[in-house]
Amino acid sequence: MRIATIILFVILCVAALLTPWFIPKEPPKKEDASVVAHLPPIPDVEIKTTMPEFSAMTDVSEKKEAFFSFLLPMVEAENIRILHERAYLKDVYGRFQEGQLTADDKQKIDDWIEYYRLEEDIAIDDNLFGLLKRRMDIIPEMMVLVQAANESGWGTSRFSRMGLNLFGQWCYVKGCGLVPTGRSEDGRHEVAKFDSVNESVKSYMRNINTHGAYLDLRLLREQKRLDNEDITANDLIVGLESYSERGVEYIEELRAMIRINRPIVNEVRQELDTETSSEAAPQ
Repeated sequence: MRIATIILFVILCVAALLTPWFIPKEPPKKEDASVVAHLPPIPDVEIKTTMPEFSAMTDVSEKKEAFFSFLLPMVEAENIRILHERAYLKDVYGRFQEGQLTADDKQKIDDWIEYYRLEEDIAIDDNLFGLLKRRMDIIPEMMVLVQAANESGWGTSRFSRMGLNLFGQWCYVKGCGLVPTGRSEDGRHEVAKFDSVNESVKSYMRNINTHGAYLDLRLLREQKRLDNEDITANDLIVGLESYSERGVEYIEELRAMIRINRPIVNEVRQELDTETSSEAAPQ
């Protein structure tokens, strides 16, 4: 009798171990495409793991055009991705108001809280959705492009060539980046290294959307949304005063770069749109 009991116990244990292998797993839930049907699809942009030889270009206009052509598709793609996230945020908020949050909704909220650097134990309430909506928004393309040009010397700086860092972003773990020349003996910051330029763009935009130094920029942008006005680089650029020790002088320099380079960017955008249309057309 005792032996039979032991055998039965072993059989039950083995069955318990094997059962998960025979229960079909539920496939991951697909996003509801209707939520983002009003938006363009997120472009499939090539991952850039090296920088072009911008320093070899002696013609200034040629260099600028090449720089903007290289970077603009990544910026556009990241902004469209953010707009998709905003659409899903609105969709999830609607279910929150109805008291019908799903497990997938709660997972999304947890992911957003982490990505947008909010407190982990923050309550799921109207305040949370308001904070997420303020942080989860686009950065004007011209602002991103001229900052990248300014901070990287048009893609020729050591940090952009060796670290794929076009925005001078810092990190604070030893070995996370490149040690800047002239860093004080007690300094511990490095200029971050990235695996791709795409990653650098995404990290910069996340930084602008989360760091406390750029709260005024986010508040300006939020007010533009409330007033149904366009979100432009000229309007938001004032919110970057903390980005550089030069403060107001830095802002004025970026404004001048926007004014001078906007026609070049518009021409580049038109050329890229034409190329995309040609590729999409039936052969």
